[in-house]
Amino acid sequence: MEPVSKVEGGAYPWGAKNIDTDIIIPAHWLKTVSREGLGQGAFEAVRQDPDNLFDDPAHAGSPILIAGENFGCGSSREHAAWALKDMGIRAVIAPSYSDIFSGNAFKNGLVAVVLPQPAIDRLIEVAKTDPVTIDLETMTVTTPFQDRFAFEMDPFRRECLMEGLDEVGLTLARDTAISKYESEVADARPWLKRERADESLAVAGNRRT
Repeated sequence: MEPVSKVEGGAYPWGAKNIDTDIIIPAHWLKTVSREGLGQGAFEAVRQDPDNLFDDPAHAGSPILIAGENFGCGSSREHAAWALKDMGIRAVIAPSYSDIFSGNAFKNGLVAVVLPQPAIDRLIEVAKTDPVTIDLETMTVTTPFQDRFAFEMDPFRRECLMEGLDEVGLTLARDTAISKYESEVADARPWLKRERADESLAVAGNRRT
């Protein structure tokens, strides 16, 4: 997962409320376990309209999506976060999210910023013509017009995003501490090592028979 401390650029001034994961990525795209190519199916129903926001040359390829409340509701498909990232979106700004979507976004390095509706309304107006900046260092969303909106984020999630650590990376980063703990446990409880050895021999014997 790539570290992210700032996301800046164009933003989709959408603002739609209660967008569920089936709208983000329809069910027939879930046959794949790959994260690549899902961007083609992102917002498929919305993009059937030739005048849709996501294919508008003025906004296509924007790294930020400004959405309405309860974004990512519905089923728990992680593919929703994959699809957003595959289409180039690196951050979403909304008044609220589904808990499951929020967790999936974090695990996949997608920044999910929570701001009140008045701030969302203002950012939608700005994004129609100008860029938006999300800064995890200062915990603010800013515009070229001196708008400055502070947001909060769980410190652990913020640290992981800024260091580019997913669950696997987080575990590997603590490899030394884990190895030390396992060594101390082995010394303090040597019978555990014998029990594991006996279990291994038993498994090997069962395989031979």
